[in-house]
Amino acid sequence: MISFLRHFVVDSWVGRILAFVIFLAFVGWGVGDVITNMADDPATVATVGTQKVSTRDFAAALQREMPAMAQQMGAPDVAHIPAILRQQMGREVLQRLIGQAEVLEAAKTYGIDVSDEAVRDEVFSMSYFKGKDGNFDRQKLNAILSANGMTEKRFLGLVHDDIAGRAILEPLAMGVHTPDFLVRRTYAHETETRVIDLLRVPFAEQTDPGTPDDATLQRYYANHPWLFQSPEYRHARIVVLSPDTVAKMVPASDEELHRLYDSQRERFHQPELRSVEVVTASDDMAANAIATLWKGGANWKQVQAAAKDAAAVAFDDARPSSFPSDALRKAVFDAAPDVVSGPVKTEMGVAVFRVTKVTPPREISFEAAQPTLRDEITQVRGPSMVSANVPKLQDALAGGGLDSIPTDLGAAAAAGFLDAQGMTKEGEPAPLPAMGELRDAIVKRVFAQDKGAPPQLMEAKGPGPKGQPPVSLGWYAVSVDEIAPAQPMSFETAHGKVLAAWQNEMRHQAANQHATQFYVAAQNKGGLAAVVPEGAPLQKGLMVSRARPLDALPRDLGAVVMHMPVGRSVMGEDDKGFVVLTVTAIEHPDPKSDSLGMARVRDGLSESMASDVTSAYIHGLGKRFKVKILPGGVKAAMQDAGYGDDS
Repeated sequence: MISFLRHFVVDSWVGRILAFVIFLAFVGWGVGDVITNMADDPATVATVGTQKVSTRDFAAALQREMPAMAQQMGAPDVAHIPAILRQQMGREVLQRLIGQAEVLEAAKTYGIDVSDEAVRDEVFSMSYFKGKDGNFDRQKLNAILSANGMTEKRFLGLVHDDIAGRAILEPLAMGVHTPDFLVRRTYAHETETRVIDLLRVPFAEQTDPGTPDDATLQRYYANHPWLFQSPEYRHARIVVLSPDTVAKMVPASDEELHRLYDSQRERFHQPELRSVEVVTASDDMAANAIATLWKGGANWKQVQAAAKDAAAVAFDDARPSSFPSDALRKAVFDAAPDVVSGPVKTEMGVAVFRVTKVTPPREISFEAAQPTLRDEITQVRGPSMVSANVPKLQDALAGGGLDSIPTDLGAAAAAGFLDAQGMTKEGEPAPLPAMGELRDAIVKRVFAQDKGAPPQLMEAKGPGPKGQPPVSLGWYAVSVDEIAPAQPMSFETAHGKVLAAWQNEMRHQAANQHATQFYVAAQNKGGLAAVVPEGAPLQKGLMVSRARPLDALPRDLGAVVMHMPVGRSVMGEDDKGFVVLTVTAIEHPDPKSDSLGMARVRDGLSESMASDVTSAYIHGLGKRFKVKILPGGVKAAMQDAGYGDDS
């Protein structure tokens, strides 16, 4: 439900024009091809009243969305999906575009008139088009639109449509009311808490099984041949286009570096910082009582509890300017750390405080800050350069494969043998021009692609900020030239691995036996606390709920525990050992004492219900407006996107 609302309100509306078109181009969400393909195209795939869905827009949406859909289906790329399924995926993408057109047609039918002034104000308010003085900069607008292949007329049309669409959809979402009983029921379900006792039986802590005779190892080797093979190696040629690879192409003049350095003066010229706990009382008597309690050994929580009629505030890494009182500021920065000081009379009352941390002042020269400043400029400009060069790289691959990549795109190439873990035959990490999740995606692609298959430009995405769409990590293409299959290792060569594997299995069996003994005893005697010997690492009173799962629990036990009654025990396993636990209590938090938690539940339900309302509304528009789909335009768009019947 939430994803549906996101598609129609965020993704669908050109990301609020800038969030989807300009902003995402800067952060590199891989929409360069979307932006550059937004030029007007007379071909049409569908009409909704007076609205049209162009062939070019549909082809761009297909190229953007179908690779992700294929990955969700478990296919390495769209080419591995049968043509009939590709057509179904294309229809889903087209239906989303038709939904956008239906909303715009509804806005027109309702007489929603978006004035030129409203469009102008919207554009002028966009921070991406503001100059150094904070005002709208016409040259900046022209440069950004030109870099993204968009005419001003097209852009203003998108802004106009965005405002009209928001006028229809936002009131629907904002008008949703979530019933209190539903909030309470959902809160109770999510926060119902099991209190458990938990015992871990790690594999690594089991008794050393020693070294068996060769006959035992030979038998283990023969029974587990898949464990003792040299890995499969593949020789691949790879090209990568990412913010890191274009870094050398991102110009940064000394003037820009100086300007950025000066604009962040506080960052590079940091004064002394102090963390301090302060209690401000109304009079000397109350302040002295707090000081006496504090100096007597009370901790901060106890002091806060005692200072009911006073203001208790903690400052973390505070600058001198953070303190509203001159007297308090001087006293704090003159005081010794970890000593209760005061009372000090201030404009706000009588203060007692304790300095908990002192961070010395720090000065970073321009010369020392230059590498960091260059990296930051690269991070800002790199994604937009990647987006601008993606279509050029795509054209180069289509024209001549990996042998025809222009040197001015900022793409980096690599070639060599590697295994499924990204290691060379020498046991070193393969020198790929990528790191982290982008590197992992490339290695995975190498071992998913058929030998000799033509390289296809792929985009790797990583998780975005909480509640935001994924972000682009970069683009890559792979060609697999040679495959060296995994080969069985001789017993002599694998002797060390055979011994280690046998010992690990013996430890696993021993841990299983010990955990099973505890589990059976706990079931028979009412819980782990009654059967675990003194000194064993039994963790008592751990709390787990649907809203706050426990990391210490194996994944398969998390859901099971939430259905267990008090006194019931269960046993499970993770990669480190076996786990036995007993449910000792079930608690139901009082929603009256958790206003923040209730608010989160209400917000989540409201968002979900708003998504349902929006979905139902758009579905209803499909029955109201006449939709005409042109098969010829659909086929042309599928072919243009590379997903036609012959792709």
